[in-house]
This record gives sequence, structure tokens and C-alpha cells, in this order.
Amino acid sequence: MNEHELMANMKVSKAVAKMAIPSVISSLVTVIYNMADTFFVGRTGDALQVAAVSLTNPIFILLMAFANMFGMGGSAVASVALGKKDEKRVKNVTAFVFYGSVIVGLVCMAALLLFMRPILTLFGANAETYEFAKGYTLHISYGAPFIIWSAASSFILRVEGASKEAMIGNMIGTIANIVLDPIFISTFGMGAAGAAIATTIGNVLACLYYLWYFLKKSRLFSIHFRYFTCRNGILVKICTIGLPTAIFSGLMSVSTIILNQILVAYGNAPVAAIGIVFKANMFITFLQMGLANGVQPLFGYNYGSGDKERFQAVERFTKICCVIVGVASVILYYIGKDPIIRIFIDDNEVVAYGVQMLIGYMLSGPVIGILFTNMNCMQSVGRAFPATVLSVLRQGILLIPLLYLLNALFGLNGVIYGQSITDYIAVLLSIFFWQRTKKQIMG
Repeated sequence: MNEHELMANMKVSKAVAKMAIPSVISSLVTVIYNMADTFFVGRTGDALQVAAVSLTNPIFILLMAFANMFGMGGSAVASVALGKKDEKRVKNVTAFVFYGSVIVGLVCMAALLLFMRPILTLFGANAETYEFAKGYTLHISYGAPFIIWSAASSFILRVEGASKEAMIGNMIGTIANIVLDPIFISTFGMGAAGAAIATTIGNVLACLYYLWYFLKKSRLFSIHFRYFTCRNGILVKICTIGLPTAIFSGLMSVSTIILNQILVAYGNAPVAAIGIVFKANMFITFLQMGLANGVQPLFGYNYGSGDKERFQAVERFTKICCVIVGVASVILYYIGKDPIIRIFIDDNEVVAYGVQMLIGYMLSGPVIGILFTNMNCMQSVGRAFPATVLSVLRQGILLIPLLYLLNALFGLNGVIYGQSITDYIAVLLSIFFWQRTKKQIMG
């Protein structure tokens, strides 16, 4: 089956399933990947090391912000080019994503190594957690180029319908991380630093697989330097379209830093708990993000080819799936909230905070997929600005002041509901923005 048959002619439900299921699996693999470090560090029984991993989480989120910018932006631009049968532009896009990821990754590595102490102090590390956080940051820094390109590549592969291969790349990194985590953390006694080493090696292995795919298997893609260019709107389009997703992740990093700064005033146990809750709640969020991201090439292709009816059919079906998945996962999480936290650490104080926080964070689970789908729709039709506004509102302009306000009014009990309140506001605004955009471009 060629990519035209999949993108343009296959029954919508079947096409969505074919594109989304591997993407969802990849997203869940990413969740497991992120959970692994916290899980195995938690097996040490040391809440300070769990807190240290939590404090350094903004670094990983920031790297993913760049990965998402290159991945989502590149995927959208390449999908439209493919819909227009412009194969040279597809090669230009994939080459740009490769070299852009490497360059930005090297810059991030240098910044982390040169300014480690002020960065970790800003993140909320104190005398008890600094050395653990330093060990993690040191080893994650030189993995930055690999982390960015491996994540970006998983988006790009879906442009030519290679969702299964994107999933395999993710699984290689995750399985390696899960196997290596207990070896470095427990067997070698390296704790949080060992978790970072395992993460970096996992991403290096994933990159090797993607390198093989680009060089040997792909018909449309290229990472050859002769196709690398910033001209013809390549840089501007990719970065502009990918900016909402990058801002979403980048501001998540900022808001996580601020949240950790607020929580550390209540002790290291709440900081450890929120790190666990972030990882646990990713399951609910990434299930729906995987659905929305998986069908993005369908949006881009059908918009590029002018098939508006199929575009809207994919949109409707994806949103229905997101709501069903969101409701089901929240119900399961609520039933098993205590065991879920105890999977990571058997510390009664941390578990008590974690259960309360998990309830607060999963309240927006049933509807968050609508936000991701609307943002992807806007990015796919080249309307990046409203999607950017939503990202800024959800993780910045709305959330950050709300965290301070809720902390001042209700203390710790108020802070944990800040994200869900912001999510509901963002979902409503996304519906408004996308409906207005759809009227303008589709009539």
C-alpha cells in the first residue's frame, strides 16, 4: 500500500487506526520510558533521590520542547509537501530536522555543563538534593542531541506512513532504558546519575535505528547535507508551525520549575510526590496526545490536497476516540490511585501527597485530547498563531499566576488543582479558535 492510498482513500476509521495506534503505542512507550527512571530510583527507598529526579525533570521537558518543534513542524511541512507531490521539499525538511536537532542539542549540552549550579539552584535544588541532581544533569547533558533527534524522528517517519517503524524506534530506546536502569542505579550504585546514563544510552540506540531507516529504508526522506537548507521557508515554516508544541513543552518546563519552587517550601516529600504524579499522569495525557499526533499527517495531507471533507471526518473521529480514551483512563486511575503511587515508592508521607495530587491532576483527563486535536488541526493548516496562544495560556500566562494565587489562598491544597483548571479554560478557548479558523479556510 502506498502513502496516497492510506492518506487519501482508506476508510477514515481504518486510516486513523493505522496511523494512531502505533503513535499511541509510541506515546505509551515514551511514558514508560519517563516512568522508568523514577520507578527504579524510587526502588532505592531514598525520597531525596526521587526529589532530585523530579527537580531535573524540566531539563528533559526543555529538550523535548525542541524535539517537538522540529518533529511537529517538520511533520506538518513535509505532509503538505507530500500532498502536493513535492518530494524534493520533503527531503529538504528531513535534512533540516536532522541538522537542526544536532546543533540545538550541542548548544543545550554546553549550556547545562557551563551553568549547572545556577540552573539547578533555580530549579529548586537545596543542600540535600543538589549532588543527586548534579549527577543526573551531568549525564543527561551529553545525551541532548540524541534525545532531541530521536524524538523528532518519530514524528517525521509517520509522514510516509511508517508509524510502525516510529514505534519500533521508541521501543528500542525504552527497552534499553528499562534494562539498563536497574544495572546502573542499583547494581553499580549510581542512583539518579545511573538513571541519566541509561536514558542517554537508550536515546543513542534509538538514533542508530532511525539513522538506519533514513539511510537504507526510506524512499522519500534524506539526511544528506546537500538537501540541508534554511531557505524557501523551510526554517520559518518548520519553526513557526512547530512553535506551539515547543512553547507548550518549554512553558511546561518553566511551570514545573515554579511549581517545584513553591512545593519545596513544604518540604522534599511534596517535591518527590509531584515528580511521581507528573510521570503517572503522563499516561492519561500521552494516550490522547498520541492519538492527536498520530493523525497529524492525515490532516496535513488532506489539507494539502484540498480534500476538506476527509479532513473534517478525521477530526471528528479523532475527537470521539480521545474523549472515550480519556474517560476510561481517568476511571481506572481513580480506582487504583493509591497502588499507582506506591509502584514508585513505598514512603507513606510521599504516597499521601501523591494520591491527593494525582486526583487533582487527572480531573482534566476526559477532555484534554480535544485541545491537542484542535491545536494539531490549526498547525496542519498553517495557522500556528492561535495554537501558539493556547500553548502560552495553558502552560504560562494562565497557569503560573494561578499557581501563585491558589498557593496564597489555599496553600498546598489549592496548588494541585491549578493544572486542571487551566486545562479546562484552554480546551474551551481551543474550540473557539478552531471553529473560527475552520470557517475562514473551509467555509
